[in-house]
Amino acid sequence: MRHVFFTMGTAVSVDLPGVDSAGAALERVEGIFAEADHRFSLYRADSELSRIASESLALMASSAELRRTYAEALLWRNETGGAFTPHRPDGIIDLNGIVKAQTIERAGSELDDAGLTDWSINAGGDILCRGSQSPGVPWTLGIADPADRLALLCSVTLAGDRRAIATSGSAERGDHIWRKGSLEPTEFVQATVVASSIITADVLATAIVSGGGTSLDEFTARWSIDALTVDRAGNLRATPGFRGALATPRESPLLA
Repeated sequence: MRHVFFTMGTAVSVDLPGVDSAGAALERVEGIFAEADHRFSLYRADSELSRIASESLALMASSAELRRTYAEALLWRNETGGAFTPHRPDGIIDLNGIVKAQTIERAGSELDDAGLTDWSINAGGDILCRGSQSPGVPWTLGIADPADRLALLCSVTLAGDRRAIATSGSAERGDHIWRKGSLEPTEFVQATVVASSIITADVLATAIVSGGGTSLDEFTARWSIDALTVDRAGNLRATPGFRGALATPRESPLLA
């Protein structure tokens, strides 16, 4: 079965192969996303993060969860040399680059706790999987073409500990990724990262777009990830592991 709902400015789909009903678990998953949206959305004037941005709430008076998320984002900023940052150029704290992945991870734990062994959660193209798409068939995920959102660049299969895939880029929202104060266009228009952790995949996809080829080389050497990038001329770069995970044309992908 597939369950779709809208939250955090995007569509979230939960696929449960071979399952006819999982109402209670899906209700809890929706609640996890709703709670995150209410706390972290900068599009909602009543969210905690919006109140911090408007200075009606002090950061130190915010919830422990918000402060933990901010602290984790700062650690990633340090680990990536600033290629990933939770701060907008105007200084406002924006945790969108990590919150969605954290929420996907929490929702996945909820499905595990419910005893579900085969599932995928897709939130705006960032996907975490467990088990298989059908008996003996690994999850197959399609990577959208930044030049044509109705087309696919390729499809990849997730196997072993590679359970997460995230894509970041400027194809849909323009050049919105901050680059240590630089106003120049990014080298890459899109980066896709495959990892064992959805948080690692999401953060490093953003950081690779922000940091360009130097960051791509550094991060793929430092972390156990595979990556595919698209530059402004349409050229592709893929790690050997990513090339090895390419799916055959016969396999039907979910869209990442």
